[in-house]
Amino acid sequence: MLGGGNPAHIPAMERVWKERMKEIISDPAVLRRTLAIYDPPRGNPGCLEALAELLRSEFGWPVGPENIAVTPGGQTAFFLLFNLFAGRSTGGAADDGANSATGGVNGRILFPLMPEYIGYADQGLTPDSFTALKPNIEITGPHRFKYRIDFDHLIHNPSLRALCVSRPTNPSGNVITDDEMNHLAKFAAQHDLPLIVDNAYGWPFPGILFEEGSKKVSPLWTDQTIHVMSLSKFGLPGTRTAFVVGPPEVAAAIASMTAITGLANGNFGQAIAGPMIKSGEITRLSRDVVRPYYLEKRDKALAAIDEYFPDEAPYFVHECGGAMFLWLWIKDSKRSSKEIYEALKKRGVLVVPGEYFFFGLQDKDWPHHHECLRISFAMDDHDVREGIRIIANELFGN
Repeated sequence: MLGGGNPAHIPAMERVWKERMKEIISDPAVLRRTLAIYDPPRGNPGCLEALAELLRSEFGWPVGPENIAVTPGGQTAFFLLFNLFAGRSTGGAADDGANSATGGVNGRILFPLMPEYIGYADQGLTPDSFTALKPNIEITGPHRFKYRIDFDHLIHNPSLRALCVSRPTNPSGNVITDDEMNHLAKFAAQHDLPLIVDNAYGWPFPGILFEEGSKKVSPLWTDQTIHVMSLSKFGLPGTRTAFVVGPPEVAAAIASMTAITGLANGNFGQAIAGPMIKSGEITRLSRDVVRPYYLEKRDKALAAIDEYFPDEAPYFVHECGGAMFLWLWIKDSKRSSKEIYEALKKRGVLVVPGEYFFFGLQDKDWPHHHECLRISFAMDDHDVREGIRIIANELFGN
C-alpha cells in the first residue's frame, strides 16, 4: 500500500496519545468538557489562545485568538475557504471568467504551481473554480528534478479571487522557496488577493520539512496570508482537527460557516493537543520525533530507488524537501500513469497515478502529467522497499 495518505504510526507518538488519553479520562471535569459540552463554533477558547501564543513566540506573527478558527479537518477548511472566495458573483466587469448567462463573474482560485493536492480538485461548487500554472522543470542532478513557479506566466486577471499553495507539497514533496513565497506575497498584495498556504506537513506541526542549513525555509506572514494547519500528519487524523489562521474577518467567516453547517467542531482533537500547544511540547515533538522519523524513511526509500532502478533508465525523482511521498517521473513513458497503476495493482502494489494532481491546467495534452506516480513512504520500511522493487521491475524489467 504505497498509494495512501495516512500518516505513519510512530511508536513514540502513540505512547504520547496513550498518556494524554489517560489524563483526559482520569479528570472528570476534563472528560465532561471533552465529551458533553459544545465548543463555540470558532473553537475552544483556551486552545485558540494557546495557538496564538505559540505562533507569536515561535514565528513572531502578530496574531490573537481573533485570527484563528477551528474546522473539522483541513479538507473542510479548504472547502470553506475556496467557496468563500471563489464562485459566481453578480455584476463586475466581463473577462475570461465571465458567466454569459448571468453577466456575473466566476471567481477562481489560482494554483501557481502544479502538481497539487488531489483533494482540492472537486471542492469548487461552481464550474471552473480553479485555474493553474504549469511549472518550470529543473533537472537538479542525476535522476533528480524540481518544480519551480513560472513567474513569467503569473499574470493577474479580474476573475482571480485567491492564490493557493501547499508547503511542502503533496504529491511531489516540493518546498516552495522563500524567494518564491515572497514573490507570491508581493503579487497577492499588489492585487489585494488572499494567499492561502496549506501547512498540512509544515509549520508549526507536524514539521515534516527536511531542508537544512542555507536551504532552510521560513514561514511567511503578511496581511494577505491565510494558513491552514492540521493535527492529521502530527499523528491524529482521526480527530479531524484543523486551524485556519488569517485576518480576523476570514476567521470570523469560517466560524460562521461552521455554525451553519455543523454547529460546532469536535472537541477531542483540541482536548488532546491543546495542552501540548500551550506548553510548546507540540513543536518539540514535531522537531525531535516526527521529522526525524520521516526523514529516515525518506532516505531509505530513496536508497531503494537508487538500488533497484537502473542508472541508464529515463526516470527522475522530485527533490523531496518534505511530506511523506516520492514523486516519480518516467520521462517519455510509452504507458500513461493510469496504465502503469493498473499493471502495478495486478502485482499487489498500489500507487496513485499522477494525472489526478494536475487539475486546473488548460494544456490537457502536456505529456508530463501522464508520466508521474506518487509513492508513499509512510508504510512499513520492508513494504516500501519491496514495493519499489516491484515498480522497478514493472517499469524497466529490473
